[in-house]
Amino acid sequence: MQHEAQSWRELLASIISDPKEKQHILDELAISSITLTRWVNGETEPRIQNIRHLLAILPRYRELFLRLLSSEEWYHHATTTTPELFHKAISADFYARVLFAYATMADYLRTWSLCQLILQHALQHLDSERQGMAVWVVGCMPPSGPHHKVRSLRELLGFGTPPWHHNLEQKALFLGAESLAGNVVTLCRPGIIQNLNEAHNLIPTTQADYEKSAAIYPILFAGRIAGVFMVSSTQPNFFLSPLLTNLIQQYADLLALAFEPEEFFAPEQIALGIMPSQEKQKRAFAPFRQLVANTMRGAASQQKPLDPIQADLRVWQQLEEDLLNLSAKDPLY
Repeated sequence: MQHEAQSWRELLASIISDPKEKQHILDELAISSITLTRWVNGETEPRIQNIRHLLAILPRYRELFLRLLSSEEWYHHATTTTPELFHKAISADFYARVLFAYATMADYLRTWSLCQLILQHALQHLDSERQGMAVWVVGCMPPSGPHHKVRSLRELLGFGTPPWHHNLEQKALFLGAESLAGNVVTLCRPGIIQNLNEAHNLIPTTQADYEKSAAIYPILFAGRIAGVFMVSSTQPNFFLSPLLTNLIQQYADLLALAFEPEEFFAPEQIALGIMPSQEKQKRAFAPFRQLVANTMRGAASQQKPLDPIQADLRVWQQLEEDLLNLSAKDPLY
């Protein structure tokens, strides 16, 4: 029925005829059933942030919704309002929160806690209308290999708004020279792709589910790099506003506080390899918890006990080595 709809209201009415879909919309938009009925009946117009959120939680209907909405005068007016209004500066209160956490946090908690604090605030700030965004902090793996270089990056922590899950940690991957993040780390300068579906072949990209545009900024200290702040959007051309990209730069600068000085690397220490696809990495990650447990038992048996953080890192390093070797042997892996 949806493909026969003559207006976005008819399309919405068709979708919410399924009680599960209706409840999903009510829960995600935090609106009442009466409000939804008034939209369908033409009694009221939804706020533009509600429409954008609706598009984000119903990705399979997004293109049809946009085509039907394009003839609505109120929608055209709302979407041509300057986006800079939503890109307010990071507040002084938040800077104070970050500095307080930096000054008082125990060493072993600092990286994770500061990344979580900054990422969650950035997500709420940069995607206040919940159009669909994922934010990640990506760190350089410790130098390894015969030349003792940084050979890959690892997604450390991520959060999202629909259609992504809120906590993206279970989706974490290694990234290498095949990725835009790898290109940013190698060149130590930002990378922005406004439309990943039209990205030029000369730009290295690996496109995630739902991702239409991306902005990646290096995390720098004294000319060295620890990783990148990576922002993905469901909207093409989302990163056109200089105010928005300046904010992303500022969050990347704040994230530098989450890393220790020895976790920043000079450009000559970077020599990224190629990492396999997401599907193939997932297969390698499947026994991760068991590998950590085995590593801790093995170290204890040799009277060289490891804490869980040390064991995790050792397993990540072994997985990195295995995946790089597989890519080197078979580039199609």
